[in-house]
Amino acid sequence: MTAAYVSTSGRKVKYLNNKDLLSEIHHSKRSYSSFLNSSYHQHDLIINNLSEIDDEAIIKAKTQRAKRLGLEIFGLARKNGDKKIKLSECIPHIDTIDQPHLVFRLMTYEHIPLAPGRKKTLKSTADNHEKLNFPPFQHWKFNDQDQLICVGKSHWIGPIKSGKFSKDHGRITENLGKMFIKLSERYAQRSNWRGYTYIEEMKGQAILQLSQIGLQFDESKSENPFAYYTAAVTNSFTRILNMEKKNQNIRDDLLEEAGLTPSMTRQNSQEYAEEIARQAELYKNMRMPKSDEDLVEEEGSENI
Repeated sequence: MTAAYVSTSGRKVKYLNNKDLLSEIHHSKRSYSSFLNSSYHQHDLIINNLSEIDDEAIIKAKTQRAKRLGLEIFGLARKNGDKKIKLSECIPHIDTIDQPHLVFRLMTYEHIPLAPGRKKTLKSTADNHEKLNFPPFQHWKFNDQDQLICVGKSHWIGPIKSGKFSKDHGRITENLGKMFIKLSERYAQRSNWRGYTYIEEMKGQAILQLSQIGLQFDESKSENPFAYYTAAVTNSFTRILNMEKKNQNIRDDLLEEAGLTPSMTRQNSQEYAEEIARQAELYKNMRMPKSDEDLVEEEGSENI
């Protein structure tokens, strides 16, 4: 999914897309993680249990790795001026990818410390452990003896085996922060929002909300972070709108108690309510024309 707007020249300009969002989310989560080798940060397949790694999963991981490598080669060639190259020409065959090069992301809380009593009602595995800013994971791969070994952990600092749990040493990337700001600004320009005088407060609340929940997006469940972030921005804008309406009603009540003129919104709503009541009263007292059935019944009663 891509977000775009029409420029003054009439061209559609793309300012945000899922590909760039996923890339920045990955780099942000990487800053909270530790890996045996820096090349192991990029996963090829997301799993929920190591038992899921079978022949079918390996083929799927090879296919995704080949596609990613092909996109990298294609982008580099285009950047160097080769406009005739095709994407299909850049994607290597899966048989050329060795199994030890594959990296599997295991979604697990195994390395996250327990936090008994953090929540009274336990609804999920996460409620038993420390509160985190995104779902934890481990990276696993095959060694030269075809044995699975752990090569990376999220929320971890130091060596894989002798390191320790940490959830404060990372940060979101500057590009992801700029994307949050851009998304809030573009959303605020929609016709149903831009007329409010407190639009800046709405944008500030949206950016704050995105910075808090931005990394909670789970790539194992969806590949559409744009929709996830847009929903968060919508909720933030609506929250500020409801708060301002509540505060405005309180101010209008105080003004009316003091014998002063309330806001135009209150005056218009009162006039509208009075007009609706007047129309309802007129309709109630209005003599409605008789239907054909009523006329037939009256004629029948006269004949009797």
